[in-house]
Amino acid sequence: MNTLKRIALALVIIGAINWGLIGFFRFDLVASIFGGQDALLARIVYGLVGLSGLYCLTILFDPMDEKNTSRDDFAKKRNLNYGTEFGEDKDFSSIKKTDKDV
Repeated sequence: MNTLKRIALALVIIGAINWGLIGFFRFDLVASIFGGQDALLARIVYGLVGLSGLYCLTILFDPMDEKNTSRDDFAKKRNLNYGTEFGEDKDFSSIKKTDKDV
């Protein structure tokens, strides 16, 4: 996740917390910090939270990269060979008698 998306997500979380405080306790944290709802700084924060919410819609529609690494790693480590399971024996006629492995 790039930096702009993280900043936007942080602002959306701040907005959600602020709306939760307004809904449950009738307390506007942003307004109390920045000098009321009509103060310039509070309006800037409200605007940034709103723009961040719109930008976070792109996160909603991004394709998800689901990757189960534990299953993928396990399959790579096993690397089983089922070549002889159905009577398909390997052809050993090409092995030379000078090979030390035989």
